[in-house]
Amino acid sequence: MMDRPTQAAPAADLTAVRVDPLAVALGNASLLGAGYVLLQRWRLALGSGLVTVVLVAVLASAAPSVWFVVAVLLWWAVVTVHGWYLAQTGPRSMQPRRIREQRLAALGVTVPVLLVVAVLRFDAERITHDVAEARRDGDCPQALAALARLSASHRVAAPLAPRGDDTVRACALSARAAADLDTGLTGDLEALDAGFRALSAVLAETPGHERVVDRVLDGFIAGLPSGDACQTAAVTDWLGGHQRFDGDVANRVADVVLRIAPAAIVGCADTYRAQALVAADKESQVANWHQARERYQHLLDQYPDHELAAKARDNVRQATLAIELATVRDLLDDAYADMLPSYCDKPAPYSGAAPYRRGRVNRALLYGPELDAEHNSYNYRRRLPSGWLVRDVTKATLVICAGKTTFGARVKTCPYENNFLPQGYSFVTFRKVTIPVRVYEVRTGKLVRSVKVHVRGASCPRVLKYETLADLADIGPPSEVYVNPSTSDVRDAFGPLFR
Repeated sequence: MMDRPTQAAPAADLTAVRVDPLAVALGNASLLGAGYVLLQRWRLALGSGLVTVVLVAVLASAAPSVWFVVAVLLWWAVVTVHGWYLAQTGPRSMQPRRIREQRLAALGVTVPVLLVVAVLRFDAERITHDVAEARRDGDCPQALAALARLSASHRVAAPLAPRGDDTVRACALSARAAADLDTGLTGDLEALDAGFRALSAVLAETPGHERVVDRVLDGFIAGLPSGDACQTAAVTDWLGGHQRFDGDVANRVADVVLRIAPAAIVGCADTYRAQALVAADKESQVANWHQARERYQHLLDQYPDHELAAKARDNVRQATLAIELATVRDLLDDAYADMLPSYCDKPAPYSGAAPYRRGRVNRALLYGPELDAEHNSYNYRRRLPSGWLVRDVTKATLVICAGKTTFGARVKTCPYENNFLPQGYSFVTFRKVTIPVRVYEVRTGKLVRSVKVHVRGASCPRVLKYETLADLADIGPPSEVYVNPSTSDVRDAFGPLFR
């Protein structure tokens, strides 16, 4: 056998390249450091993995940021290119089968990662769409249910997708507003204010959630009017005086006030009027009439052209008459036996009374501490015609206040026996009865006349009766006495007061 010389095979044929650059790049594209593992660069693999973990944690928790997403993409590009570069430094030839195995291994790591990211991004988009739909409908339960499906994985795969924090806040504020407004329907104005402040916060702090506000307002408006007219009136009064919104929301609030407020105000006034009519005591009666009048007048002030305005005007007058009558009766009822009623010093009007007409007999209430006293066995009040006097102020045109009687002008002086004196007689002067009188018109409470009434009468009777103290000596008749008026004398004196 003969030995022949042969050429040695290249070293590349005997020792294959350990890692394919493309496989390394593909492995590092997973951001899991798989390319570095192929290169057996364990420190790089561990370090890149830690960096990726930190980035993923930040993506899952931080607010969406374009700059942070750019940083993640740059990191992805750096580790991919760096893996390619490191693989390029080794031998450049290797067995095709080995190349395929490495590339398939790298794809086996990267492709699932990319598929998971793609699926999560798609699901995040679908969730975002569902949230947007629910938000457009103002459906907070549906929006929150959709957001509950959004996990940290979604936030990593789709870092720029909306997190829904504004929707969560809008729904929390709207839920609180709805609860406060429900309480506000009972007339709790503090709760009403809190509810509308929460809705204002939704509009100011979470743009795009107008329909959420609309839904809460829909529920609130549906509760109006409530079963209690006074509660409803309190709510509409508050709404009319505390405008917090602009645009469509403001228009809706204004419309509901205009639609509901007039009937609520009148209904509340009617409630107080009914309570006044059945009140057992005068204080409650007057208080209810005041409340009723205030609310009827409120309607006239706010809605003077409303169809209920005529009813309100009639009831304002009725309430005013009732209040005036109660006031006048209080002033008249505090008279004492020896005192005039308070009315005589501080008269008040009762506009339901008939007007005073000069020249005609005006019926009157007559007060005076001495009108029933007997002067010379005479009672003045009882000698006036019954048609001139009334007992109830509602039937009176005048209130006549008579003061204390005094001696008036001298009529005649006559001598009478007086055993106490040496001459056996004394002189007695007979004088007219003078009474100061003030006359008030009940309708206006105005003073229409202030005069002194002078009552004439008979004098110097044959027998003069007088009083003396039983325990003392009879010193004779007094030096001055009143005349003895006849019925016609009394009527002539008092008659002009009634005309």
